[in-house]
Order: sequence, then C-alpha cells, then structure tokens
Amino acid sequence: MEDNKIIEEKIISGHKTGGLMLFLILALYAVATVGIIYGGTNSNPLIAVISGIYLCLGWLLFLGLKVLKPNEALVLTLFGKYVGTLKGDGFFFVNPFVTAFNPAAGTRLGQSGDINGGSSKSSAETAEAAAAIMSKKISLKVMTLSNSKQKVNDVLGNPVEVAVAVMWRVNDTAKAVFAVDNYKEYLSLQCDAAVRNVVKVYPYDVTDNVDTTGDGQADDGSLRGSTELVANRIKEEIQDKVKDAGLEIVDARITYLAYATEIAAVMLQRQQAAAIIDARKMIVDGAVGMVEMALERLKEGNMVDLDEERKAAMVSNLLVVLCGNHDAQPVVNSGSLY
Repeated sequence: MEDNKIIEEKIISGHKTGGLMLFLILALYAVATVGIIYGGTNSNPLIAVISGIYLCLGWLLFLGLKVLKPNEALVLTLFGKYVGTLKGDGFFFVNPFVTAFNPAAGTRLGQSGDINGGSSKSSAETAEAAAAIMSKKISLKVMTLSNSKQKVNDVLGNPVEVAVAVMWRVNDTAKAVFAVDNYKEYLSLQCDAAVRNVVKVYPYDVTDNVDTTGDGQADDGSLRGSTELVANRIKEEIQDKVKDAGLEIVDARITYLAYATEIAAVMLQRQQAAAIIDARKMIVDGAVGMVEMALERLKEGNMVDLDEERKAAMVSNLLVVLCGNHDAQPVVNSGSLY
C-alpha cells in the first residue's frame, strides 16, 4: 500500500500579466473579425479559417485570467496534478486549462453543530455562498470560529456548559486543500474535541486535592479562576491537531462558562452557603478579638474585678451581642451584680 504523499506548497510568481493578456485577447478578436471579412472578400480561405477558429475557441484564453484581492489565494491543478498556489493581490494570467481546487469552498463556519449555517438562509447569504463555491478562492485572513455551547463534565463530574471562540487562518494552502477532506469541518471538530479534553481536567471552581497540571501535586487551577490558562491549553491542543492540515491557531478564548441548568440552582445554594460560612467566620474572629480587647482594657484600668464565672458570663453576653443577626435589646440591671 502506497503511503500518502505530503504535498509541499509551491508559490506561483511572475504571472501578473492579466491586463496585458486581456488587451491582446481582445485585439486578436478584432484582428480575427477583420481576417474573416478580408478572407471572404479576397477569396483567401486560409485566413478566413484561421480567423474563424480563433473566434470559436479564443474564449478559452479568458479562463486563464484570475483576479485576487489581498489575503486571497488559489490552489491550481492541471488534470488532477497540483501545479502551485497563486497568492497576492492583482490581475493574473495562468494556463487556461488549470482549475482552482478548494473542497471547503462555500462551507460557512458558524457553530460546530451547524457548519453550513443552518436551514434558514437569506437570499444574500445564498448568493454569497454560491459565489464562494464558484470562485474556489482560499481566504488567508484571520477568521473566527465560534463554537456552540458544549456540555462537558469537569474533573469532579459536574456538568458545565462551555463555549469557545477560536481565531485561525490558513498558512499552508497545499496542506489545507490536500491533507484533509474539508479543512473547515476538520477544524470545527478538532475544536470540539480539544474543549472536551481540556475542560475535563479542571474543576469549575477551586477545589482541594485536585491536580490540573499533571505534575502529581494538587494546585488551585480551575475553569472559573484560570480562564487564561485553560484557553491557552485549548489553543495548544487544537494547534497540535491541525498543524498537519496547514492551519494556524492565532488565539482561543472562553466566551461562555456556567454550570449546566440541571445543577445550577444547587451549586448556587452551595456558593451561598460557603459565602455565609466565610462571613460568619469573619464575624466570630472579629468578635473574639473585641472581647479580648475589652477584657484587657478592664484589667489594665482596674475598673472592675471579675472572677472567672463573671468573666465567662461577660464573654458569653458580648459574643451574643457581637455575633447576633439582630440588634441587641439592652436589659438594665438595677440590683447587685453579685
């Protein structure tokens, strides 16, 4: 079995003669018209036949005229063989028998589950897609793939919804066209796979005893707190998968991150409980410090001599007042403390 041959990109240069060739083609049409008239009136069949052949077949030369805008390219093949890539803006003339090849022409990257843009299209979008299919041009611009939301289980098994925007471009037209069947669909599927592979390594929030780096030690990495790190890992994984397809991943960003709807309410209650616990802890720490300060001030000033039982009662009362949810209701004691 023959191994797949890696096709190297070849840039076609020195063919910006489209304007000159267009002038020559039109001039030859004028000459051929005059030749038919001249040959017919002067009984010269050879000139008339040659002129007639050109008038019938001269239109083939128009097929060699190619117009490219900035950051556009054409991959050209001659009877199935790759002859080179036409790059750069300008008016070109190439072999009229070469054909442009782009299997991804007309493929619109919107969402990963809807690569072709959905069933409802406007007439303008339809015309644009038809023009793209006819032109077979490959865009070299930086483009954006906005994946739809994916439901993925994090490292703890909690379902989360993630959406990623990937900025990419074609940097090797030969690999993009010949290495994979459709480089746009290939990129979209690899983005989905990379998001799933990376997200399942991290917890949604910071969690104890979780190793997200693979070094065997627990760390504080999380989807919510380490968004930049997670996005970079997704970018690197996608790049590793699509480099053989001639694509370059410029950047990747997480555009949406949330718990799945079935557990969102429970996780909200959990976050609220954690916030209440943290607030209570802060209140208690502050109350204990204030009680200690009060006892120290009373002891320094020799204002009141309290035994251990009275100190315990005072500490209890102060903690109740300082840690309570409502304002304390004062009780005036008109009798003796003892």
